[in-house]
Amino acid sequence: MDAIVTAGGIPEQGEPLYDFSRGEYKALLDIASKPMVQWVLDAIDDAKTIERVVLIGLPEDIDIKSQKLAAMLPTQGDMLENIRGGVKKILEINPDARHTVIVSSDIPSITGEMVDWAVNAAMQSDEDIYYNVIEKSVMEKRFPTSNRSYTFLKDIAICGADLNIIRTMTVTSNDKMWRKIIAARKNVFKQAALVGYDTLVLLLLRAITLEDAVKVVTKRLNVTGRAIVCPYAEIGMDIDKPHQLEILRADLAQKQGA
Repeated sequence: MDAIVTAGGIPEQGEPLYDFSRGEYKALLDIASKPMVQWVLDAIDDAKTIERVVLIGLPEDIDIKSQKLAAMLPTQGDMLENIRGGVKKILEINPDARHTVIVSSDIPSITGEMVDWAVNAAMQSDEDIYYNVIEKSVMEKRFPTSNRSYTFLKDIAICGADLNIIRTMTVTSNDKMWRKIIAARKNVFKQAALVGYDTLVLLLLRAITLEDAVKVVTKRLNVTGRAIVCPYAEIGMDIDKPHQLEILRADLAQKQGA
């Protein structure tokens, strides 16, 4: 399988990470003497299930390394266009690609073993979308001060992950659906329109299970999909705020020292 690493984005003045990036790309934040994105690329290099990687959002003259790097693309626009651009490049390189891993550059504590676990867990079925989720207990045991936000369902409390898998044709053939998904990511009203107000009420009342929630959402989007409960908190430990940056700087410095 191939992977797309999304690495664009420069924090603007007033945003949480601006004082750390100072006009530079977020993906290049220093983490234990390496750019943040380099940790992610190192994990992909170590993963046995990944053949190639397409990196999106950084200039070609950036000093990063990956033995699996097949292409670097500039930012294509918004998140949807970045993903679509990456998928199109993968299909250009490998026309037979059926699925691809989408991974953010801001989860530097992942390893090749974790990437392989996610790919192997997903490929037990043939779906359009595989979305990894992390149980609250798993996240808080590994990163007790991460202060993540959780969705509380009838059977489980979860947060989303930043490494997921999609069918290539799902991205290239259904622009309307993908724009709805991207637009709804952090807007509760758009989420309600996407999943339906009846489902939103069930979510708020914690009266729906994870499996049932997936069934409702995939039916409304007219796709197939599966939520995968991942045992690795690192796949969901992204860096959006200064305290998360400091947590992972300390964590990876310790790992590097060991």
